[in-house]
Amino acid sequence: MKVDFLHQPDSAIAHIQMDPQEEIVAEAGAMVAMSGFIQASTTLRRGKGGGILGGLKRVLAGESLFLSVFRSGGGSGEIYLAPKLMGDIVSYQLSGTELVVQSTGYMASTSGVDIDLGFQGMKSLFSGESIFWLTASGSGLVLLSAFGGIYEIDVDGEYVVDTGHIVAFERTLDFSITKAGSSWIGAFLGGEGLVAHFRGNGKLFCQTHNPGAFGRVVGSRLPPR
Repeated sequence: MKVDFLHQPDSAIAHIQMDPQEEIVAEAGAMVAMSGFIQASTTLRRGKGGGILGGLKRVLAGESLFLSVFRSGGGSGEIYLAPKLMGDIVSYQLSGTELVVQSTGYMASTSGVDIDLGFQGMKSLFSGESIFWLTASGSGLVLLSAFGGIYEIDVDGEYVVDTGHIVAFERTLDFSITKAGSSWIGAFLGGEGLVAHFRGNGKLFCQTHNPGAFGRVVGSRLPPR
């Protein structure tokens, strides 16, 4: 399987060339176009993170109940996948280390990757984000999507990120929710609000735009229904 990213970073689309008998699992609605003989099916996914319970877990994490499975069959083919929001896509090679993915950050993965629900505790609820995030484990390729550009940070020690800009992070990192400034009043009046304070060693993926903040700005300008 070969994956190329086109039109980065603001309108990225993944061009995936599949060898015979290969399979890729994607968030429902991610497919843009594909070879005519590729077999497409809808599933709740078997195994870890699968079944009805696994599907309901993904709904709690802000993802779709169902996943789409694309199989190349006996011949080579291609498929184009794109995120729901305008933004970037990056690939992450999963091998040993689990990856925690924020709501809407998961786009697709190869068949060796298990997607399950991870409980991040009440700290996520206080941050204004989902209390449940997805956890990717196993071995294979994971495609992450973002709102705007996406960039990777190698954390060694401590790092602070606005909660609305987190896409994913390796399980080797721990985090706590705290204020952005020296005082709670100053943090909220300054518009920064709450931030995630990461500690440890591992990779952190962030997005340049905050979907929640964008929605509030756009929503306030829409005509009443």
